[in-house]
Amino acid sequence: MEKQVWFLWATVAFALVVYYQLMTRRHRGKQGRSPPGPRPLPLVGNMLDLRGNNLHHTLARLAGTHGPVMMLKLGLTTAVVVSSRDAAKEAYTKHDRHLDARAVPDAATAVGYAKRSMVWLPSSDPLWKTLRGTLASGIFSPRGLAAARGVHERKVRDIVAYFRCRAGQEVDVGQALYGGALNLVSSALVSVDLVDVGADESAHGLKGIVEDLVAAISKPNVSDLFPFLRPLDLQGWRRWAKGHYDKIFGILGSIVDTRLATGKQQGGDFLDSLLELVSAGKISRDIVVTMLFDVFTAGSEAVAVTVEWAIAELLRNPRIMAKVRAEMAQVLGCKDAVEELDAANLPYLQAVVKEAMRLHPVAPIMLPHQAVAEGVELGGYAVPKGSTVIFNTWAIMRDPQVWERPDEFVPERFMFMDMAAAEKVVVEFHGKDFQFIPFGSGRRICPGLPMAERVVPFILASLLHTFEWRLPHGVSADGFEVTEKFSYVNTLAIPLKAVPVVIVV
Repeated sequence: MEKQVWFLWATVAFALVVYYQLMTRRHRGKQGRSPPGPRPLPLVGNMLDLRGNNLHHTLARLAGTHGPVMMLKLGLTTAVVVSSRDAAKEAYTKHDRHLDARAVPDAATAVGYAKRSMVWLPSSDPLWKTLRGTLASGIFSPRGLAAARGVHERKVRDIVAYFRCRAGQEVDVGQALYGGALNLVSSALVSVDLVDVGADESAHGLKGIVEDLVAAISKPNVSDLFPFLRPLDLQGWRRWAKGHYDKIFGILGSIVDTRLATGKQQGGDFLDSLLELVSAGKISRDIVVTMLFDVFTAGSEAVAVTVEWAIAELLRNPRIMAKVRAEMAQVLGCKDAVEELDAANLPYLQAVVKEAMRLHPVAPIMLPHQAVAEGVELGGYAVPKGSTVIFNTWAIMRDPQVWERPDEFVPERFMFMDMAAAEKVVVEFHGKDFQFIPFGSGRRICPGLPMAERVVPFILASLLHTFEWRLPHGVSADGFEVTEKFSYVNTLAIPLKAVPVVIVV
């Protein structure tokens, strides 16, 4: 009997696939020219073309053959991949409003998460506008960042103190940075440290839970490849994700509930402002928990990984390290400690941060957009309504048509860049220079950009001001490799181990 049921399902599925493909071909004939791409196989489409450890590398290789606007078939879904500055500029300047939705993985719909999260809601949704507006006017506003400056400086001193206690020893740089960055973000948001800096088990297992969740969302799922099968959750990823969301939201929910129960304000931190909105009936307690989750998980990881990449590249490039140190000695002199505002006066260090973000973006593939209207054309090719649009920022920021020596670490390119062979301007983070979009662009640009822009250079400057960094015994700069490992963020394949040595003034 069981075999008969599965045979029936297989027959229905096959019939639906054939019907879908026939309708797709008929619909495509009414549109413009389709983007080129590798020939898809029946049912699975181009899934086999995406084999490899780093998806952004694989997509860049395929784009080298098929072009900067490329179409892939992933089961019954269609994806259009953007891999050049010009195509990205066209998408963000001409069609941003028509690409504002998200292609939501089925695992992200567990416990209603996608319907509450600014990560997955379309920008046309009133709730999305409320959430983004709350962040923009609160913790990520100039006023909010200025108010949190003291918190940032205390938490960075904690990171420095951790390394100072281990001076002369080989340390796992990324592990310490993650704990420190998590505490920096959590202290600014909810006035609570979530972890001891450098601890193996970070934040009650929060990091591990998040990594597992995002890995599940990123994995091939029959529910995403064949959307008509979503109600069945055949691989069980949605059910599995529910358990993990329950754990995370339980941890963060307890912080919110404690604040609600005691009624004690924490000097007007971000949670206080969110709970005022709850009292006014503008958002719910569950929305508050979801917002905290979104900001915690994205903000802390992005800060820590970027600083780790910057230190790794400086260790590989002693000449650049010496140049950064010379600038800091000239600007900071004999100051005991770096303050947050000092980093703005270190243009070469700022260029080092930008070059680390260009060469090793934390999000080499932006969260997928979705075309919500007909008439979108990129590079002369039609983007079908309902298709997923993927921006390969790693490839865009290594576009050889724009960047000289695109695979080399050259911070000088960010001191000044000849944008139009006529005038020199500084390339900024804010998504308007489309060859450099580590935070994305348009209305879906990362809301945490203002914090990262201040905090990342500050942490890096503090670590370079206090310590001379050395590679472990037996490892030379020439032999030190920085290979990438992409799961949900772009990390070093081998975690960075280095030796901090206190600088004696």
